Amino acid sequence: MRPNYDLALDGAAIQSVSGDRYQIRQWQGIPGIECAPDHRLWAAFYSGGKGEGPNNYVALVKSEDRGQTWSDLLYVIDPPDQVRAFDPCLWKDPAGRLWVFWSQSFSWYDGRCGVWASVCADPGADEIVWSSPKRIADGIMMNKPTVLKSGEWLLPIAVWACHESPLNELPEQTFSNVYVSTDEGVTFQLRGSADIPNRHFDEHMLVERADGSLWMLVRTFYGIGESVSLDGGRSWSPGKPTTLGGPSSRFFIRRQQSGRLLLVNHYGFKGRSHLTAMLSEDDGLTWNSGLVLDERSDISYPDGVEDREGLIYIIYDREREKAKEIVMAVFTEEDIKAGTCVTKNAALKQLVNKASN
Repeated sequence: MRPNYDLALDGAAIQSVSGDRYQIRQWQGIPGIECAPDHRLWAAFYSGGKGEGPNNYVALVKSEDRGQTWSDLLYVIDPPDQVRAFDPCLWKDPAGRLWVFWSQSFSWYDGRCGVWASVCADPGADEIVWSSPKRIADGIMMNKPTVLKSGEWLLPIAVWACHESPLNELPEQTFSNVYVSTDEGVTFQLRGSADIPNRHFDEHMLVERADGSLWMLVRTFYGIGESVSLDGGRSWSPGKPTTLGGPSSRFFIRRQQSGRLLLVNHYGFKGRSHLTAMLSEDDGLTWNSGLVLDERSDISYPDGVEDREGLIYIIYDREREKAKEIVMAVFTEEDIKAGTCVTKNAALKQLVNKASN
């Protein structure tokens, strides 16, 4: 009997956690983080089942004190049947609204998937209200949108080319795609697609450079590849390798308030260890030696955000099936330049969440 892949086309609403249904978790990982007013932080990750598969759900937690302490699971996105929710992304838009993006797929990968979003107008409120889920596009997005100087929002959404599609319906979309919203998130359209050879799950991120060009970095089997657009993301240069190195794993890059670029990657290491934060003064041509955030093995998938006071929060996972930890580093550009923590609020290897056995 053919699986009912269309079950994944029904969006699962964000729901409050009650009781102990989600208390025991056999694994967890792939986190995201975002700021809210009054030193509140939101974090997301996913869990469910014995690993990545049809029982996955997205979980949300928060901190009221800049990450010194965290709540237990407050909300989940848990689709029914064999549909999984995975790869969450948290993003605060220019109006201050908190977006929760996630992907849905029938079983592990149905070849189509779909990026969904729910929005909270006031992420600092005592009573949180989430909008109904909205499907944005086919594909998967785990990294934050980029807002251009023009005000346009660019979303890095991919349909994986590195795995066969059970549906076999979307060969024209199996690229590192860029979706655009010109109306602050009311509508989204496909703008362009990059084709980077040997890409692996894409997990691409976008940077607008000083000259107006767009720089796309993409996860590849060898590390990180790149492509450039000179027309706002409509067309992209042939993909090629970068010299950024690292294993085939998610990385994080973002423009800081200072104008510098921040890159968090396993630079100089073939395995998922020595997660390092580096700064560039010249739009990514060169990087400083950086600050090692965590030298331990089996750490991966950084996401980050900078608050108004210049504190940088980087969240990542550690030993998804053993320690089952979501971990955070807090630091500033001054700490990165020094190569060690020198500011008063800097703190590395801070526990956000640890799953119960």
